[in-house]
Amino acid sequence: MSEYTITYIKNENPKEKPQSDQLSFGKYFTDHMFIQDYNPERGWHNQRIVPYQPLTLDPAAIVFHYGQTVFEGLKAYRTKRNNIQLFRPDKNMERLNRSNDRLCIPQIDEEFAIDAIKHLVHIDQDWVPNAPGTSLYIRPFVISTEPYLGVSPSATYQFIVILSPVGAYYEAGINPVKIAVENQFVRAVKGGTGEAKTAGNYASSLKAQEIVSKEGYAQVLWLDGVEKKYIEEVGSMNVFFKINGEIVTPELNGSILEGVTRNSVIQMLNHWGLPVKESKITMEELYQHYQNGELEEAFGSGTAAVISPIGELAWEGKKMVINDSKTGPIAKRLYETLTGIQYGTEDDLFNWTTKVSYK
Repeated sequence: MSEYTITYIKNENPKEKPQSDQLSFGKYFTDHMFIQDYNPERGWHNQRIVPYQPLTLDPAAIVFHYGQTVFEGLKAYRTKRNNIQLFRPDKNMERLNRSNDRLCIPQIDEEFAIDAIKHLVHIDQDWVPNAPGTSLYIRPFVISTEPYLGVSPSATYQFIVILSPVGAYYEAGINPVKIAVENQFVRAVKGGTGEAKTAGNYASSLKAQEIVSKEGYAQVLWLDGVEKKYIEEVGSMNVFFKINGEIVTPELNGSILEGVTRNSVIQMLNHWGLPVKESKITMEELYQHYQNGELEEAFGSGTAAVISPIGELAWEGKKMVINDSKTGPIAKRLYETLTGIQYGTEDDLFNWTTKVSYK
């Protein structure tokens, strides 16, 4: 166990909780938040759970000017037995520290961070919704707080965790989406910050997303930033293709974010004995497989949606309709199995879940 202790200040003016069947994503926030400070003299210190409140930062804080910040996203789920559990929080904290390293942010104590999250979720456990498909989204993040306009790493930081009850990602069940392949803008390049979960990656994706949304597409399929031909990610998710019986996902290359759900999908497919490989794949190759009738399924994987089937790809004026725009059997099985583990209706064969509290 960690040597840190957490002080707790109760929110004496709790908010009215939204109805579980009326939740969207990221709109509501719970009564409390976790904060931990950092300075060079004391390291990480002053761990506290306090009422949810605005932050007070100097206008010159480095986070505002140079974007030195990282974040994570995971969820707490209420099971049918009314237990609350997390899904693979250790992988999120490992990735947070990899992002910290890339952004020159001090490493956090991963074990303590999980303890802090469990403590916070336990305090706000009544906010964990119980409607089908709903969950409590957990957003840990680190911001640089030193007031300084020189381009250098901050000397001070805050590690913060906030919670948000969220609705089912698919209101009418798991449905395929239309995706446009992006040829003008790029998301990241090897040596950049693509494999870190940092704010700037998402800000730079907004323009392409804005354009394709006006054309009726749900997301952007990103190509590599150098040759603009190798497939990388879809929106903010990793992507998989079933080609002639084999599942293929782009290999990690220094610009692709290593998703926790991606890792889980690969492990699950291997457990089922289904052929899966990580390799480079170009849009031209994918289109040829489509022309040959070999592109059988496509789907994205990520925390928010778990599995998001792709029904159509638009690329250079050509439309590729995949599996008649229907959810394929692999995507469906993965979605049902992973969500079953998360909500406690499927056996957790991999010990992926962590219990938070019991009511």
